[in-house]
Amino acid sequence: MYKVLTLNNISVAGLEKLPRERYEVASEIQHPDAILLRSFKMHGMDIPGTLKAVGRAGAGVNNIPVDEMSKRGIPVFNAPGANSNAVKELVIAGMLIACRNIGPAWDFARGLEGADAEIGKQVEAGKKNFGGYELPGRTLGVIGLGAIGGRVANAAISLGMNVIGFDPGITVEGAWALDAGVRKAASIDEVLTHSDFVTFHVPLVDATRHLINADRLKRMRDGVVILNFARDGIVDDEAVVEAIASGKVYGYVCDFPSNLLKDTPKVVTLPHLGASTREAEENCAVMVAEQVRNYLETGNIINSVNFPEVIMPRAENCYRLVVVNSNVPNMLGQISTKLADTGVNIHDMLNKSKGDLAYTLVDVDQAIPESCAADIEAIDGVLAVRVID
Repeated sequence: MYKVLTLNNISVAGLEKLPRERYEVASEIQHPDAILLRSFKMHGMDIPGTLKAVGRAGAGVNNIPVDEMSKRGIPVFNAPGANSNAVKELVIAGMLIACRNIGPAWDFARGLEGADAEIGKQVEAGKKNFGGYELPGRTLGVIGLGAIGGRVANAAISLGMNVIGFDPGITVEGAWALDAGVRKAASIDEVLTHSDFVTFHVPLVDATRHLINADRLKRMRDGVVILNFARDGIVDDEAVVEAIASGKVYGYVCDFPSNLLKDTPKVVTLPHLGASTREAEENCAVMVAEQVRNYLETGNIINSVNFPEVIMPRAENCYRLVVVNSNVPNMLGQISTKLADTGVNIHDMLNKSKGDLAYTLVDVDQAIPESCAADIEAIDGVLAVRVID
């Protein structure tokens, strides 16, 4: 029986992927094997010694101490792409909100008073203040062409826009999924200087903090619209507010309200709605629950942010050894020697590494004695050992 601690409400569709006959799932549980969460901040949390996996029902993992998990040999799983359609739709809505001045127009209409005939007159007199422009023929710049950015780029093409994108880490699968009309830029600055709209779909790390700043704003087109539905901090809000005041920036739409932004003209802030759809929450929960279950039951790793992807079919009548260790020489030799010294024969083995971590699956044709597992765990550099019967 595996124990799973939930730190947030997780969609029932996801929890149903953890069968009750094998999993105990609760928001308060002692000695959990896994943790499932959404936005709960794990930084500073006491990590149970029994913990084997963390699953984030979403894409970003800023709320999880990933480095600490790595040091303990614990994979952190996420659900990339599961909320991509929800975010894509919100980005398209954001562009329309900005270019058609929906926010101030709505405020104007909500403030109308008098009889309907009088309101009609006020509408006709005031609507000229909210005239906007259309999307076809405009250029959208997309920074980050992963699951979300790629969908946004393709949707913009279908709306008649020109699209230019930048992503030095784009995968072969991602490139194939892009519409042929998406122009690939050689740098972020190339995107910014050619775009009427700019949207970001990258994680917040040191390299992406304040990608939009005062210097880059000077090089952007006059009247540009900036959209940030990725992470707070990618855009320097103070610089954008100043650029709006000067007339350089036409509008700013983001998912991260603040005292600076919420009352600034030409700024529309939404309450972090990017993945807030029923479908996205269900998709994320299902994906991450299946990945955590797969890891606990087979040792296979899919969509981990800190571990390599490792998938090894399991032969019948075999026992499986899972080893997490520092990525240093001679670890496989030491592990194999410990097994041989115990008289255990290796049926199959797969080893992969990611950064400072290495991960090994070993299938053997007989039960692994507890003493052997303990000897392997005692090897200098080994972070975690698990035997799956």
